[in-house]
Amino acid sequence: MNDGLATLSGALMASSRLIWLVPVLPLLAAAAIGLRRLLRRAGGDAQEPRTAGLASGAALGALLLLLVIDTAALAGLSPSSVVAGEWLRIGAMPVRLSFVVDAWSLPMATLVALIAWIALRFSATYLHRESGFQRFFFGMSLFLAGMLLIVLAGNAVLAFIGWELAGFSSWLLIAYAWERPLATGNALLVFLTNRVGDAGFLLGIGLAVWTAGSVEWAALAGDGTLSTVTARLLALGFVLAALVKSAQLPFTPWIARALEGPTPSSAVFYGSLMVHAGVYLLCRLQGLLVQVPDMLALLVVAGLATALYGGLCALVQSDVKSALIFSTVTQVGLMFLLCGLGFFWLAACYSGLHAAWRAYQFLLAPAYMHLVRRPARPVPRWLAGQRWLYTATLQRFWIEPLASNLLTRPTLALGRDVRALDERFIDPLIGAPRDDEKAPRGALRGAPTSLAGESADTLIRGHGVAGRALLAFANRLQLLEDRLLLSGDGVLTRGLQRVGHYVDVIESLLEQPRYLMLMVMATFVVIL
Repeated sequence: MNDGLATLSGALMASSRLIWLVPVLPLLAAAAIGLRRLLRRAGGDAQEPRTAGLASGAALGALLLLLVIDTAALAGLSPSSVVAGEWLRIGAMPVRLSFVVDAWSLPMATLVALIAWIALRFSATYLHRESGFQRFFFGMSLFLAGMLLIVLAGNAVLAFIGWELAGFSSWLLIAYAWERPLATGNALLVFLTNRVGDAGFLLGIGLAVWTAGSVEWAALAGDGTLSTVTARLLALGFVLAALVKSAQLPFTPWIARALEGPTPSSAVFYGSLMVHAGVYLLCRLQGLLVQVPDMLALLVVAGLATALYGGLCALVQSDVKSALIFSTVTQVGLMFLLCGLGFFWLAACYSGLHAAWRAYQFLLAPAYMHLVRRPARPVPRWLAGQRWLYTATLQRFWIEPLASNLLTRPTLALGRDVRALDERFIDPLIGAPRDDEKAPRGALRGAPTSLAGESADTLIRGHGVAGRALLAFANRLQLLEDRLLLSGDGVLTRGLQRVGHYVDVIESLLEQPRYLMLMVMATFVVIL
């Protein structure tokens, strides 16, 4: 009996050392699906079960391994962290392949694997005979690997890799219907918006290397020795990343654009899992955030404003997915509010329960039209009575047009001005041909120059001071080349021919064996 318990305990302890395998399994599934696609072995309906089996099998394997590790952790047989080796060095600072096995990471990772496995099983039937079936399961496997890496990573650099994998896979699946301009445009907008959060994450990593000398989460929590300014800047980068990834104001509009993807990916990305990644990041960095009260105040303001914004917008939505996504924004805003008030444990529990419930609602959304026989819920009377508030809610408080007017349009206008400066001033100064000279007047577009009636000599022109000077210099060089090098009776030409003859004679002598041996002996003498 004791021997059996000892064996079981040893197996549980060994399973914790395999925590690195949890994100690797879906990554291998994505690689296998992509390789089969490249080898053209994944086409047709007959190959769909194999593709879906690879993705769902990897998710199930990760889930089962996590359940074993959970059992070991509950029995007190699991270490708090596992280091699988050293990845790279930033100066003298090592970046390890470290994974955390604690009460924050294990429940969240288990929930991620469970929801992803259910969504993948659901998608096998939901997306049957879709042209992008293989792409969908490839993107979902990448996302699962990235999300598990975010949750289980023991340092900021490894978590950033997962952060990028999740963002890249969301871009792939928003543009799932790539033939639709709206889908590709929304995917690009979401991708660019999330790059703002990535910049904040990279800022946090850089400051962590510079100030704390480590990127491990345990070291970033701090021991209170960081200065206020350093802690504030360090926290600001990660808070910015969390605000963007969880679609908090002023970055909320991107999440409504992300609904162009298939319903299962919306359920996993924006309904239940990825939208909570920012909340998890804040919980992981709570030791740092409590040292910076103004950052906590920022979380309170952003969370409360986002909750009010999402709650009002959800009241006027006429389709299921939009109503659900704004309800999600409201709930995540309340989680940020709890983090700002210091209730990190409550925010984490709230996040897990909400993720499970919202995934169920999103996966059930396609069947709502068959289950619900009544019309959409009318707008509340108190909101309909406030005409200005009702109009603002319908327009989503003009946040997206405001961002377009303040950022997008000035950027495009600046680009047009720079192009005009380049065409009207820089090009004439350096002598570049103008647009009206590239194709002569009356010539057919795409026709050869000779057919247009323009001689070849007129193609080389110089405009402006610099252009004319360069053209004159080129003409002098051409004259020198014609007279000294290309003419057969030139003095320089005859001299070069004589030198070439002598070089040929010397080369033929050196190719003889006796001269070759002489050169070898001379080399040894010099060395000695």
